[in-house]
Amino acid sequence: MVGELAARMDLPMPRLYLSPSPQPNAFATGRNPRHAAVAVTQGILSVLDERELRAVLAHELSHVANRDILITSIAATIATAITYVAQLGFYLGGPDDENAPNPLAAFLLVLLAPIAAVIIQLAISRSREFGADATGGQVSGDPIALASALRTIEAYARRTPPATRNPSTAPLFIINPFRDGIAGFARLFSTHPPTEERIRRLRALAGLR
Repeated sequence: MVGELAARMDLPMPRLYLSPSPQPNAFATGRNPRHAAVAVTQGILSVLDERELRAVLAHELSHVANRDILITSIAATIATAITYVAQLGFYLGGPDDENAPNPLAAFLLVLLAPIAAVIIQLAISRSREFGADATGGQVSGDPIALASALRTIEAYARRTPPATRNPSTAPLFIINPFRDGIAGFARLFSTHPPTEERIRRLRALAGLR
């Protein structure tokens, strides 16, 4: 299945991994298509049918084709750099330095710059998920199957142990392994867009409302 999809996307065959996690989930990683890997959990094999699984794999291969892992890694690096620069600027300006910034302004910079950087980083992560959904739906030719898979994975993610113990790896997965229902302002700090919005877009891609 992966070989057929990779050929359709003109990608080298990625390495494949199976995680023993009972939570249905999947992810792709690798700095470029030649060093890519796709992993699925044991749980996903037991709850999705063949159409749904194929659509999920198309989604993950879309991340590889679109170089999303590289893009999100760069975004995370820039966010970290902004945090360090803001902290450095705060501590370099001593009380006797005429060019030192206003203490309140400096404090706000240290506080707000990292938050703004993280919000931008997570917005990029969410946009790449939308992009992989669209590409995966087109490549698989079955966006409704991907929508169905997302709904199933989302439901299980709420009641099974997470597929990872490290929250920093959550953006890699097709559904946030730690998802517990995010709404309102908190969505700005979500690694993934709302599942219902993803499903709505996939249905629109299939010509349905």
